[in-house]
Amino acid sequence: MRDVMTEVKAWLERGDPVAVATVISTWGSAPRPAGSRMAISQSGQIAGSVSGGCLEGEVFEQAQAILKGKPASLFHYGVSDDLAWTVGLSCGGEVDVLIEPLAQVHRDLMTALEAERPVVLKSDVGQTPGARELLTPADPAVPDLLQRENPVRQDGVFLEPFPRPPELFIFGGSHVAIPLTQMASALGFRVTVVDARSKFADRDRFPGARRVIHAWPDEVLKDLPMDGSTYIVILTHDPKFDDPTITAALQGRPRYIGAIGSKKTHRERVARLTAAGVGEIERVHAPIGLDLGAQTAEETALAILSQMVAVRHGKLGGPMPGSAVAGKTPA
Repeated sequence: MRDVMTEVKAWLERGDPVAVATVISTWGSAPRPAGSRMAISQSGQIAGSVSGGCLEGEVFEQAQAILKGKPASLFHYGVSDDLAWTVGLSCGGEVDVLIEPLAQVHRDLMTALEAERPVVLKSDVGQTPGARELLTPADPAVPDLLQRENPVRQDGVFLEPFPRPPELFIFGGSHVAIPLTQMASALGFRVTVVDARSKFADRDRFPGARRVIHAWPDEVLKDLPMDGSTYIVILTHDPKFDDPTITAALQGRPRYIGAIGSKKTHRERVARLTAAGVGEIERVHAPIGLDLGAQTAEETALAILSQMVAVRHGKLGGPMPGSAVAGKTPA
């Protein structure tokens, strides 16, 4: 809902009724994942996408019918349908799309997103499809859903998590921190740069950062929520900064902790922290980043951000499944 919220609010403000289309399930080579959303106004405006283009015309027509009084419906499109060649799913993909008029629960969801409150949207995908209610972290099932981030369809319901926006805390305003701030911000991370050294905690160095804080890293970490929306990158490369920062980060459950340094540097770091009684050091990604052969600050930032994205989606990072590697034909 985040990616269509600005347009939806504008349409509602001018009294233009809105329908919402949501991808509920996919099979095979469907072009967009579950949770993808498209909003359609009665005047004919469109925001978002459920297929990258191939289904939009059909979904638009169904949405207009629903805005004229047809009940909310769950539509299935796939290779077996006569419509498949027309809408572009002849490659074998299948998709279920829920199309419904915008309801009060969608308005409540937008309010929660604006306030950055984590919630889960529960929709009925059985006999009477449609969005029903917002679940909060007080519900026992919600924290796990927010941690995994991916929608779940089960027992006739669709549970769609909306965690807090991801926050990246970069400890150490080094030359690598500059492109990392820019790249991470472009991907939607809220970036904060922290450094105890005033010349590195310089706001002018990081125009893309949400905040630049001149403070000791462990002092900042003690007041952070450090949950599944928190990512921590340590670029100080100095034991007097690294060790207390890692120790403080391991007290919480951030989604990602990474520390710059060579294998030798990290071995020495592990020895020091272990001797100090610090546990779960294996949670720290070090040497930081994916192996891209990075040489420049920008390439190093890309390697770090690539690893963060992989961790976010439960991947290790590597060739796409079935892709050709080094001239070899996929099995």
